[in-house]
Amino acid sequence: MKILSVSFNKSNLIFVITLFYGFVFFSHEGSARGLPDFTELVKESSPAVVNIRTTSSRDGGNIGPNIPGVPQLDENDPMYEFFKRFFPPGGNQQRTPPRRQGPPGGPQPRGVGSGFIISPDGFVLSNHHVVAGADKVIVTMADRKEFYANIIGSDQRTDVALLKIEGKKLPFLELGNPGDLEVGEWVLAIGSPFGLANTVTAGIVSALGRDTGDYLPFIQTDVAVNPGNSGGPLINLKGEVIGINSQIYSRTGGFMGISFAIPIDEAELIAAQLKKSGRVVRGRIGVMIGEVSKDVADALGFPASRGALVRSVDPDGPSAKAGIKPGDIVTDFDGKQIDRVSDLPRTVGSTKPGTRALVKIWRSGKEKSLTVRVEELLSATAVATNNTKPPYEKKPKATAFSWLGLSVAELPQEIAQKLSIDGGVVISSSEGVSRGAGLLTGDVITSVNNKNVVSVSQFRTAISNSKKGKVLVFLVRRGAEAMFVPVKP
Repeated sequence: MKILSVSFNKSNLIFVITLFYGFVFFSHEGSARGLPDFTELVKESSPAVVNIRTTSSRDGGNIGPNIPGVPQLDENDPMYEFFKRFFPPGGNQQRTPPRRQGPPGGPQPRGVGSGFIISPDGFVLSNHHVVAGADKVIVTMADRKEFYANIIGSDQRTDVALLKIEGKKLPFLELGNPGDLEVGEWVLAIGSPFGLANTVTAGIVSALGRDTGDYLPFIQTDVAVNPGNSGGPLINLKGEVIGINSQIYSRTGGFMGISFAIPIDEAELIAAQLKKSGRVVRGRIGVMIGEVSKDVADALGFPASRGALVRSVDPDGPSAKAGIKPGDIVTDFDGKQIDRVSDLPRTVGSTKPGTRALVKIWRSGKEKSLTVRVEELLSATAVATNNTKPPYEKKPKATAFSWLGLSVAELPQEIAQKLSIDGGVVISSSEGVSRGAGLLTGDVITSVNNKNVVSVSQFRTAISNSKKGKVLVFLVRRGAEAMFVPVKP
């Protein structure tokens, strides 16, 4: 190996230092030039972004969080944070802030939000919670023109609202494809945080497909979003709307670096239904579901920690008629794979009522196929009751398994009939590892590691045949609900 030796004189050294700093300077200048310039994008997009004010003749008290002394303010109201800070809970109750209201008995200001025009004839997208309960909706454009808006329809479950203002050749925003988004991509938001109209903030896409709701996978960003930004557009560098700003994660009520937007393709589907009929039609199959953890999947021999665990079944619903039972794992619905628990309500919700859908489930170590007829979801009420403990008239004789911290007894036949199961063992007491894992007195164990148990003797055989030190997974009925509980001895 050759080592090159270079001798430096004073002029050479000055040249090298100059070259180094020049490299650093021009590298810095180059990176600065590489950052996006939003000025033209803002000029083109801002005219189509609107400020939304609402009024209500009903004095419904505080609509947002319960803050003593601030009974009239919604959390979108520009003065909400002010009063929250200067009239904190537990403070002097005499220091009640003044009411923000109009003439006595007249319309009461409720809050401020944002929206954006999506067509030249005046259709506007916003959030449900911006316009919910409003008697009047006033839309103000960037040039200060004001319109009264009609609420065409509003969907609470997805937080999407469609409004209409009367106008022609209005500025509007093009809608993009959130499927083309990549994490790290630059985006910006335009809205009215705290009532400050036409405020622009920028950031990047932090994550995609965040599950913060039953029916929508949200776009997560670090764009500054605050009360009043709700309903405003999230825009990519092409000037296309790729989301509706809807939620923030916060421990203080202010922005903490995490905001969520409704993907615009999902919002388009909702808006189309609202435009057609004023409401959104969704399918239901009448189940309550939960997650399938990795421990449970491994212990059951299930291929992966995916799917949706059926925790309870509406006895009068479509799933019960199809033969779906608590403890089943739904892996596919109508030809669509269910990877995450949130995939099932979204897939079922988008299925037309009346459809006969093929459902693949995992039960007792085997895959089964059932056909369920989808019904229309009419309300947000629970689909099944949840009684925490069955009503035992007599306390059955218990058998202790001290190494598990469990005492179990035979399940009375009348209770098995009420739960629509063949049998099982009821937990008389739970402590140690079992209690720590979540097993409770009164729970009914119906299987151990995919082996059905209908008696104490079968329970003893099932746990004795398991490998020493391996996780035991119990299928438990707790009232109307079923769940898998992994216990590591």
